[in-house]
Parts: sequence; structure tokens; C-alpha cells
Amino acid sequence: MEKRRAELQVEGLCLNFGGIRAISNVDLHVSTGELVAVIGPNGAGKTSLLNCITGFYKPSSGRIVFNEVEIGNLPTHELTRLGIGRTFQNIELFPGMSVLDNMLLARHIHCSYGFGPATLFWPSVKAEEIRHRRILEEIIDFLEIQHVRTELVGSLPYGMRKRVELGRALALEPNLLVLDEPFAGMTLEEKEDMVRFLLELNGAWGQTMILVEHDMSIIMSISQRIMVLNFGEKLAEGLPEEIQGHPEVIKAYLGDSTDLGLEA
Repeated sequence: MEKRRAELQVEGLCLNFGGIRAISNVDLHVSTGELVAVIGPNGAGKTSLLNCITGFYKPSSGRIVFNEVEIGNLPTHELTRLGIGRTFQNIELFPGMSVLDNMLLARHIHCSYGFGPATLFWPSVKAEEIRHRRILEEIIDFLEIQHVRTELVGSLPYGMRKRVELGRALALEPNLLVLDEPFAGMTLEEKEDMVRFLLELNGAWGQTMILVEHDMSIIMSISQRIMVLNFGEKLAEGLPEEIQGHPEVIKAYLGDSTDLGLEA
């Protein structure tokens, strides 16, 4: 997969729910090829930030610019076409459909044919379908899910469904991949596999990513840069080694350095 341009600029972002301010004046920049993590305690505004970037929430104020296009008020499907894909805290797959069918659904934005040619299955439609399948097979091989490709998603273990959801997001061929707690609920072995996939995606595939995650050992080992949110405000931003020793982060978020996977 070739590295695709993904320049994201979030400036002065605010999000209100009635009288409650979920996000207050947050700035974030992500450059092509980066793997940036967003961390913070429960209720810090992490998922709200991701929801604004991916179009599920509309900011109360501020700007979100992606590849020089202001996207703050665009609908989700338009953001997908612009190259933003995501996974969710709670798995959003179709349990009664196979792994392959779930992933095929993500290819609809890349289909150039209409209803009539599809009904008649013109040669051009067949050629395009073959191309879509080749892309999916590459993703299936990469994620090592060949053995479950025809299985119903609802019959799979939780960790494997997480892997399938990542595959469906990759099937969109996103310029920017937004991951909301991709390691939640996984066993240690499943987490190790997911770490391997994300590192290869970022390194070999050149995939730009924003990652929200609570497992600090993973965050500190794979992130290139980390932003910390607390009560909807940006508390700190920097390299992993800067964040893990930041006194305000330790005090407001984790309590003590041992929780960051550090020696006291």
C-alpha cells in the first residue's frame, strides 16, 4: 500500500452538549505517516474528539482541516470519501454476515458502476469486482484471517472480531485511520498480534493513524507522539519519553509513574 497524504489540523476545537463542555479549545496536528496517540482518563473527551474528526459530532466552534479541506461540518460519508476511516470502541460489524461480506461492504465507496451494469454484470463490472477482491485478499492475508474468511462474524471470538473490524476499515483504503481503543477486551496474545499489525501498517504500508487507547505499555511502545486530554482540555503533548515523565500527566491522569509502566 502506498503512503497516502493525510494532513490533519485541529484548531481551537470546542464541543458542547447543552451546558456541558466536552472539549475545550483543543489543537492537534497529524502529519502524513505519523502514528499519534490520544490518551486521558475516562470522560476526558478522547472519543468525542475522534467523533468530531470523523463526522459523528459537529464541533461547537473551531476548525478541522484535512488535506486543506475544512471538514468540521461535513457528513460522515463525505469524510469517508475524502479518506478518513475508523474503528469503534464497541465493534460495529454485521454479526449475521461473513467476514468477507463485512469487508466487501467497505468497498462500496470505490465502486464506479451503477445499478444497471451491476444487474447485467457487464465485463467492466466483473473486472472491477476482481480488483476489489484482490485488495481484500491482500488485507485478509496481512491480518492472518484466511481461516475465518467465510465464517459468520457473530461466531468469532471477540479478539478476532476486532481484527475483522480493522480489516474492514483498511478496505476503505483510508488516508487517515482513526482507531478507538482497538486493544480493549483482548488477551495478551491478541494484543501482541494487533501491535504487530499496527506497527507494520505504519512502517511498511505508510498508514497514518490516530490511536486512542488505555493500555499505557502499548501506547509508550508504538506511538511517535502523544497528546493527553483531561476534562476536555489538552494537558500535554510530546514524545512518549516526555509524556511518561510529565508531572501534570502523572498527577492528573495516572497518579504515579508506575502506572505508566515506568520504574518509580
